[in-house]
Amino acid sequence: MTSPIVEMKNIEKHFGSVIALAGVSFSVMPGEVHCLLGDNGAGKSTFIKTMSGVHKPSKGEIFVDGQKQVFESPRDAMNSGIATVHQDLAMIPLMSITRNFWLGREPVKKFGPISYFDHKYANEVTMEEMSKMGINLREPDQAVGTLSGGERQTVAIARAVYFGAKVLILDEPTSALGVRQTSNVLSTMDKVRKKGVGVVFISHNVRHAMAVGDRFTVLNRGKTLGTAKKGEITAEELQDLMAGGQELASLEASLGGTV
Repeated sequence: MTSPIVEMKNIEKHFGSVIALAGVSFSVMPGEVHCLLGDNGAGKSTFIKTMSGVHKPSKGEIFVDGQKQVFESPRDAMNSGIATVHQDLAMIPLMSITRNFWLGREPVKKFGPISYFDHKYANEVTMEEMSKMGINLREPDQAVGTLSGGERQTVAIARAVYFGAKVLILDEPTSALGVRQTSNVLSTMDKVRKKGVGVVFISHNVRHAMAVGDRFTVLNRGKTLGTAKKGEITAEELQDLMAGGQELASLEASLGGTV
């Protein structure tokens, strides 16, 4: 049986007397899109910040490839293969696609004692990696700010995968996109999954989650209300769970009593 790449067990996070997470368990398998759903204030942001090393959990354990990990910083999480693509994307619009792709990890050539950016190699890799994700660039030197929102998301995803991400956390990647751009991002997610990378898709849009998700976990007020596999739950039931509606009792059977 395949083991999870990342497993979070009974994660709690307290900010003084405020309990942001109250015993959340979550796992990500290779080649899986695991959707983390919840309305605003459900605890999604706190959870991904804990998974990506921004916050240390107050209680609970994190395992990567079966080994217990304590992340002191986001760099520790990145070194363990956990990459996060945030809504704001952390890109520099006036810089080229290539420069953004390689930001902080620039390939260099040496000419005697002088090191310089290997522009040719960087451009070739950028074009190739973007092509793998279904984006055929006119030229890699164009400013990243000239791309659509969906294409910028794809640059960030391609960059994370190229630099060895085993798990990719996507924080509301479709929230500000139109229909066509959303479709492109969901298609990119599918390509990443087929490479064996585990994807954590954070969203409050049930329709987008149902389009690509393999498993669905719903957060509400810092607690998990249940995890279901594709085919075990309908979009309407997921929506009711997110809203904490009247349907909770009737869902216990379909979710195996995990609600």
